[in-house]
Amino acid sequence: MSAIPQDKYQLKILHEEIDLFDRKLAHLLRYEEFACDADRDAAAKRLASKRELLARAARQMAHDGIEFNASQLPRSFRAEPETPAAVIVAAVAEDEKPITPRKASRARVRAAAGTSLDFQKGLQEYKKKKSSKAS
Repeated sequence: MSAIPQDKYQLKILHEEIDLFDRKLAHLLRYEEFACDADRDAAAKRLASKRELLARAARQMAHDGIEFNASQLPRSFRAEPETPAAVIVAAVAEDEKPITPRKASRARVRAAAGTSLDFQKGLQEYKKKKSSKAS
């Protein structure tokens, strides 16, 4: 059995897979329907643990001196303000506090405040317009 080559291309692939798992986790928490919160938490924990294995391998490769471009880093690894997926991943990774759909929703709204993804103001205007037409 041959060893997996440890080079910058393998690290790039790992970063892409981590980003994919971030998106899968965000989709699971936002759109997937489960019978109960325990099922949702179990599924999120499975994805987060798979993602964490990949993240550890990528960090180890970077620590070993394998070069990479900062633009190739997954969004959750970047030093920019946290994205909604990073907020969700960080919350799921904490074993003491399992995330609930309501907490995830609030985290996404807070993370999007002031950006183009901020829908709260438009939603309030729509509700006012709708209620004035109904009257």
